[in-house]
Amino acid sequence: MGLELYLDLLSQPCRAVYIFAKKNRIPFELRTVELLKGQHHSDAFAQVNPLRKVPALKDGDFILAESVAILLYLSRKYEAPDHWYPQDLKARARVDEYLAWQHTALRSSCTRAMWQKMMFPVILGERVPPETLASTLAELDWCLQLLEDKFLKDEDFLAGPHISMADLVAITELMHPVSAGCQVFESRPKLAAWRQRVETAVGKDLFQEAHEVVMKAKDLPPADTAMKENLKPLIQVLLQ
Repeated sequence: MGLELYLDLLSQPCRAVYIFAKKNRIPFELRTVELLKGQHHSDAFAQVNPLRKVPALKDGDFILAESVAILLYLSRKYEAPDHWYPQDLKARARVDEYLAWQHTALRSSCTRAMWQKMMFPVILGERVPPETLASTLAELDWCLQLLEDKFLKDEDFLAGPHISMADLVAITELMHPVSAGCQVFESRPKLAAWRQRVETAVGKDLFQEAHEVVMKAKDLPPADTAMKENLKPLIQVLLQ
């Protein structure tokens, strides 16, 4: 059995892994794990990833979890072009710096913005207190400012003149609130120009393909009782 990637393209780190593999012509078998249906909690998937999270990678007998680890593994095994994870010490450190920061900053605010603004009221029928959403959107705005001022600065990409894993992870995060109607780029011309450069570097068709699921999430039917039960722990976390 060749390389298998367990993904749900509703998930931003899964989209990053998907785009990276496709862009670098890495052959893989896509194993879709539907998060909204709770498939990641199944006993069958737990045999692949006991953490019960996607993305997950299976390469023969070798199994790997966590998106950044998977991206690095794919980059090294398939000898992806240097710009994705540069050999240059300082350039690589810039990529590492962003990847270390985004877990508890941009990812958190992007995820909560998307769920509070769209998924809870539209799909789950859950009311989100206005003050909760306002606080989340304020945090998102603060993270966007940091993304511009600390990481992008006046460069073309987050780690310098070429696209890297940092850009791929960042753009897939930002498309989460975009899918919910948040005005992420409209008042930020520097970020908007960066987005266009990233899309061009990735390829617009591949970019759209990877984001088709999340951009259509607003059209999902209302959740049934089973789905709501599966999502209860997530609801408690994302409404904080």
